[in-house]
Parts: sequence; structure tokens; C-alpha cells
Amino acid sequence: MGNPRVVLARRTLGSLRSEKTIVLALVIQLFIAGFSSFLVVGLVSLYDPGTTNGDALTVSVGVTGNASSDVAATIADDDSRSVVPYPSQAAASAAFQRGDVQALVHATRQPGGRILAAATAPEGSFRTTLVVTELKGALSTLERERRADLDHRLERTPVDLPPDERSNPYFSFTYTVLLPLLAFLPAFISGSVMADSMAEELERDTLSLLRVAPLSLPEIVDGKAIALVGLAPAQVALWLLLLWLNGTHIANPLALLALVAGVAAVLVATGAALALRVGARREAQLLYSFVALAVFGVASLLPQSPQNLIARLAVDSPTTLTWGLLGVALTIAAASYTGLRWLAGGAET
Repeated sequence: MGNPRVVLARRTLGSLRSEKTIVLALVIQLFIAGFSSFLVVGLVSLYDPGTTNGDALTVSVGVTGNASSDVAATIADDDSRSVVPYPSQAAASAAFQRGDVQALVHATRQPGGRILAAATAPEGSFRTTLVVTELKGALSTLERERRADLDHRLERTPVDLPPDERSNPYFSFTYTVLLPLLAFLPAFISGSVMADSMAEELERDTLSLLRVAPLSLPEIVDGKAIALVGLAPAQVALWLLLLWLNGTHIANPLALLALVAGVAAVLVATGAALALRVGARREAQLLYSFVALAVFGVASLLPQSPQNLIARLAVDSPTTLTWGLLGVALTIAAASYTGLRWLAGGAET
């Protein structure tokens, strides 16, 4: 006969097949990881349409005014925008109403070399979001250029301009949103399953049957924890493989999996401890959800939050603090599990 802890771990994993909610969550994560390249492009284009290139999304801008030449040069500097000059605002407005252009910019030169620009965009639609994004980018560039042209007139610089940096939105979304989601969701699910499983055993009084096996309560906790803590990094390893197949480079995969295992151990220990204390399935689940969200919210306020740790490790830019926090996370995981076994031993006596 094998190790009773391993037997119980297999039984715990086998019981997950009958949990439709868990299976659905796994399928959704599998879909996200398997089609990440398509999802990233689609989701990024929703909040930053300017990242989508192509003739179908080129914004035609009608320009008028005595400073239209300066504005037109800046607007036409990007392939996603085209410029149509008009001799008057009336002609431009008529073209806008006909749909010949998607936006209007009326630019007038002011005393001192300043340019006053008034922009017009269509009413609410996906096209509006795209147009506003493109106009904002063009006018911000124009503002920076005019400041650079006129800064020689200043005796001092009252406010430093922010650095002109433009990161790749697909890169940012993948490493700061998608990857942390895929990394931490399995850990949250493992903790939830632990709380549900232990509370159900207590509610139905089947825990006493397991203890006749013979298994002590700490050994029962070990068996369930082996399955659920190990399941989280196993899932994430599969997600990382699928991301890699989709062209997303992931650095330090072992460190990432260690962090996921540590977080899973903390959440599983939390779920089991709450179940042992509360004893009721519904109350244990609800309390676990509140505690897990509160802990994650507090951790997000740290200088390097768990999401930030994942991103830094994945893009291969960890600092000494990053490695230190990884060590702290693993230490907390070990302490949490040790505390759980102590609690289980006390509950048995």
C-alpha cells in the first residue's frame, strides 16, 4: 500500500473532475493562454486603439486656419493619420458632415508664436475613441515641438517636460496584466478548493472516516495540500509553455513557478485554517474570499507588488529587492504551512 498522503492527494485531484466550476475555470485559463497573442491584440485595441495599424483605421483629419501648415505637418507625421486641408471652416464642416473626414482641427497663430488648436471629433462610437486617441497624440506632439521652438525665450524653465517615452502596449499588457492573471488565478483557486474541501469534510462528518484510515488530521491536511499546492505551479507551467508557443518570451520560469507555489501554499494554508475554525462550507468560502482579496490588496501596495514581481522576473529585470521579496514569499509560505499543521494537530487533540 502506498503512502496514505499520496493516496489522499490523488483522491483530491480526482474529485476535481466533478467540480464543474473548477473545470470551467481551467478551460477559460487554457483558452486565454492558448490564444494569448490574439487576445492581447484585441484587448489592447479596446483601450488604446491607436496601437492598431492599417488602412481601414486611418483617421482623415481636415485642417483649417492660418497655422494649418504647422498642424498638418505634425498630424501627417504618422501613417495612421492623413491630412486634408480646407480653405475655410465652413468647407471643412461640410466635409465633416458628409463623412469625407473623421475629425477637424482649426489652428490659429496667436501673439508670441503660440498656436491655438480646436479639435472636433464624431459622437460616441468605437471610431470616436480611435479619433480622439490619434488627435491627442498629434496635438501632444505639436505642443512638445512648439515648446522646444520657443524655449530660448525663457530665462528659466518653470516646469521640466516629462520624458518622451512610448512603451509597447502589447508588451505592457502581456507582462503586467495577462501573465500575473494566469500566474495567480490557479493559486487562488487552489486555496478556494482547500477551504471548500476541508469544510465539506467537517460538515458531512467524513473527516472522521479519513482519520480511521488511519490518517491523523495533520496527515489529511498534508495529502490535500500536496495536491492543491502542486496543482497551481503545474497549471502555470502549462500556461507559460503556451505563452512561449504564442511568441511571448518568459525569463526565469523556475523562479516564477517557485513564487506561484509559495503564494499557493499561503492561500491553501489560509483556506484550510479557516475551514478548520469555521467548519461550515459556505461561511468558510465567503471568509476565504474576503481574506484572500484583502491580503492581495495590501500586497499590491508594496513597492514591488506580487504582480510587479511576476513582471520583473518574466522580462528578466529582477533587482536585489526582487530576489529578496521572492525569498520572503517562500519563507512566509513555509511559516504558513507550519502554522497550519500546528493548528491541525491542536484541533485533533
